[in-house]
Amino acid sequence: MDWPELQQRIEKWEDLHTEFKRGPIHPDALAASLVAFANTDGGQMIFGVDEQRRVVVGLENPDEWMRKVDNVALHNCEPPLTVVQETVQTPEGTVVVVHVPKGDQRPYRTNRGEYFIRTTTGRRRASRQELLRLFQAAESLFYEETLILRAVPEDIDIAAFAQFCARTLGETGAEPDILLVNWHLVREWEGRKHPTVAALLLFGREPQKYLPYAYITAARIPGRDSSGEPSNAKRIEGTLFQMLEDAARFLNLHLRTVHRIRGFEPEAHPELPEKALREVVVNALVHRDYTVHAPIRIFILDDRVEVRSPGPLPNTVTVEMIRAGLAHVLRNPLLYSFFVRAGFVTDTGNGFRRAMLEVKKAIGQEPDIREEGNETVVVIPRGPQE
Repeated sequence: MDWPELQQRIEKWEDLHTEFKRGPIHPDALAASLVAFANTDGGQMIFGVDEQRRVVVGLENPDEWMRKVDNVALHNCEPPLTVVQETVQTPEGTVVVVHVPKGDQRPYRTNRGEYFIRTTTGRRRASRQELLRLFQAAESLFYEETLILRAVPEDIDIAAFAQFCARTLGETGAEPDILLVNWHLVREWEGRKHPTVAALLLFGREPQKYLPYAYITAARIPGRDSSGEPSNAKRIEGTLFQMLEDAARFLNLHLRTVHRIRGFEPEAHPELPEKALREVVVNALVHRDYTVHAPIRIFILDDRVEVRSPGPLPNTVTVEMIRAGLAHVLRNPLLYSFFVRAGFVTDTGNGFRRAMLEVKKAIGQEPDIREEGNETVVVIPRGPQE
């Protein structure tokens, strides 16, 4: 960074990636800021700029302060942080710029056990849900394996679970109660057994009783504006398997099916391939971020179908990777494994790519996938009316 660039940064002032300080600060406050940057998207702490007057004042002992920053990053941050520092010479004195990279061992905390994240106006302590996302992104915790302490094993539909086992595994000889534990669907906590998030989503008697945001909002909206008034809307609840079937019925109800005569019998031709639609809905159910308290949304408009899944793409996955069929990073590996057993996914990581090709073959256009805010959105064009 040079003096002209520093002037531009001061003019723009603080944001998600920038924090200014007049001079040295307490090690605890410094550690909190370093951790916040590392837990979020990285950034710079710039010392020697007056926070009130927004002017450069410089540091008296920049070398000594840089040594203290290195010491705090090493000893007051867990895991230790590696920062890069530089000095900027200005007419008013020396400014120290501390570059904090986005951490690859998130989440980070201070040596006092506090977790912070960066915001556009400063830093704040991470909420429980934000911490869960950080752990999940680092693959040190999968939210689906979190225990629901208010629930008990009786909240699991054992008959449905036993039928699933018989259908997918054949005769195992193992008792359902043992399989629930072996498959991480039930664990013990302080002497009592409780189901996990995955257990209730897959086999719960009333999943939404404990996970009220885990449902689908499906709506048929005339026109091309998704903010329009629905002509029909449905709240789809139940287990993931039940929601998949109900979502498929809703789509079939509102999408066109053309009947063509082949021989002496009419042959049904859905306007969009059912396999492709099912793939997109399965992906939304299995790969959504369940730490985000929002439903999956399915909108059927005149020109397209939108499937909106809570949460951005899983860590390290890009839109380009998904389009190319190269992404196979699992946000919810336990949920995914049960859908593999049920035959709804193939475990090859190229399901969306296959869906793209199916839709293109049917209507000549490919679906699109993108991130919008805190949602992953799949847009499937509808074919022309016949």
